[in-house]
Amino acid sequence: MIKPDFAQPLPTELGSLHFVGIGGSGMSGIARLFLAAGYTVTGSDRSENHNIEALRELGATIAIGHDAANLGSADTLVYTGALWPDNPEYLLAIERGIPTLHRSQALAWLINGQRLIAVAGAHGKTTSTGMLVTALLDLGADPSFVNGGIIQSLGLSSASGSGELFVVEADESDGSFLLYDTAVALITNVDADHLDHYGSHEAFDAAFVEFAARSTELVVVSSDDAGAIRVTDALRQTDDLANKTLLTFGESADADVMLHSVELAGPVSFILRHGGVDYPATLRIPGHHNALNAAGAFAVLVGLGFDPEAALRGIEKFTGTERRFELHGVVRGVSVYDDYAHHPTEVAAALSAARSVVGSGRLIAVHQPHLYSRTQMMAGDFARTYEDLADHTVVLDVFGAREDPIPGVTGALVSERFEDPSRVAYLPDWQQAADHAAAIARDGDIIMTLSCGDVYRIVPQILASLATQPPAAE
Repeated sequence: MIKPDFAQPLPTELGSLHFVGIGGSGMSGIARLFLAAGYTVTGSDRSENHNIEALRELGATIAIGHDAANLGSADTLVYTGALWPDNPEYLLAIERGIPTLHRSQALAWLINGQRLIAVAGAHGKTTSTGMLVTALLDLGADPSFVNGGIIQSLGLSSASGSGELFVVEADESDGSFLLYDTAVALITNVDADHLDHYGSHEAFDAAFVEFAARSTELVVVSSDDAGAIRVTDALRQTDDLANKTLLTFGESADADVMLHSVELAGPVSFILRHGGVDYPATLRIPGHHNALNAAGAFAVLVGLGFDPEAALRGIEKFTGTERRFELHGVVRGVSVYDDYAHHPTEVAAALSAARSVVGSGRLIAVHQPHLYSRTQMMAGDFARTYEDLADHTVVLDVFGAREDPIPGVTGALVSERFEDPSRVAYLPDWQQAADHAAAIARDGDIIMTLSCGDVYRIVPQILASLATQPPAAE
């Protein structure tokens, strides 16, 4: 993994751009905006996907496989955080002396003084960003945006708008969320993660304090999350709130936007209390965590001066993002969902949402551990979460992403931590895993894959196994 130099000044001009790893959701979204702005865009990635197909239709030239020749005559190289420093295109760019920018630096260059709403937090960023974009479009604000996932109702993860607002999902994993000139900061939570980068919980908290302090107009932060409370307390002890508004949201009685009366059967319903007035709402997606995400988005919108009723009606029109509780098919009465959850807190939220819609059915989770370091550190937390909330769990092997393997760290670290071994199966072979999940499933059950790796690729195998295997005995 390349460690970006965020201290380097951004070039005045970028010229033609070459994106290494262009098929990812974040990279493809940024590339789309540069194409819309009239830039020449080329790129490369390991394999084809629908993001690459869409970018080609917009005029990008994209190669499959990494080769120095792919760089062509590009003036600037943009890379993803998952890129290794021995990538031939990156090495040639260094040799030529052309600018090499982390994707967040390219995005910061593109935003270039627009009024920025940046959404940060360990969990809930993509959904909260999607809610804000959906509502702002409904309110006629027509924002530009870059989200970490495709907003289902739009079929896009990014777009250039005609309005003054620019909404981004800001990545805290490597500190790049501190690059932006933020007007409005939304902090969904500060649940410590990415300690391989930060080194300590204190450093993780401090980054969020700096993120909030840098915003110029409005800070919206959870009133419930312990880490967010620490950040708010630290902000209040400084002078950084003197020229901006602070709004809190959550179920705490003293929250500026208070969430209450949550009903979880099917799509979640709730009431938001703001300024002494109750505003009821029903989302089109399930889960207590999504009621909290809606409360945060609502707080941003009313903080910007939008009418509360109209803002909430806009949020209600949000239908979800890809890879967030996304239904892929129903075979012999078994619903197969995929979710991006890759941290115990996110897994708990996803499984709780599934539990609210499965009724008398059972939850069968397919867990792909993400990152060797996270698996080593949180194997017990994952096991407890799955054992508490799923009826049965299938554990795959680790998706290492940007990390080298750590000896002895496999998916077995998670399965071995289950107190009841009959409720878990460690099956590194994907076909065996798909067959096992299908074999134990029966009418009314949900099978859910969970990870931000490539576990979604097993979904067709699960659907095929369901189609060819008889249902499990009652």
